[in-house]
Amino acid sequence: MPEPKQTSTHPIKLLSRGDALLVERLRKICIALPDANERVSHGEPTWFAGKGKVFAMLDNHHHDSPHLSVWLPQPRDVQATLIETDPKRFFRPPYVGGKGWVGIVLDTRPDWDMVAELVREAFVHVASKSLVARLG
Repeated sequence: MPEPKQTSTHPIKLLSRGDALLVERLRKICIALPDANERVSHGEPTWFAGKGKVFAMLDNHHHDSPHLSVWLPQPRDVQATLIETDPKRFFRPPYVGGKGWVGIVLDTRPDWDMVAELVREAFVHVASKSLVARLG
């Protein structure tokens, strides 16, 4: 697989072996979506819906966070419901949490089917109508 294109001057953070396996699993989920592509943004692998908006961004222990996580844009009501349902798994990420994004902790054995569904919903939330139509 080719190296992700870097779109910022922030250096890519190194991953532990265990975290690298989690990122690879997340990467497969993200890249399986129509015209999804990965670029490095702010030093983290980030996935874009075609030439459009970000639908997933890795959080590699950002600002000394204790967990590896993924941040996903969601409608605000979804964000609140997820956090209320499982505050150890879901959180309001800095910077983008006020816009409805939700963080999902990945390094404590997540339900990968649920992660895949939330990544898909994030893609649908930001993708063009033509990309969403290609989901089937």
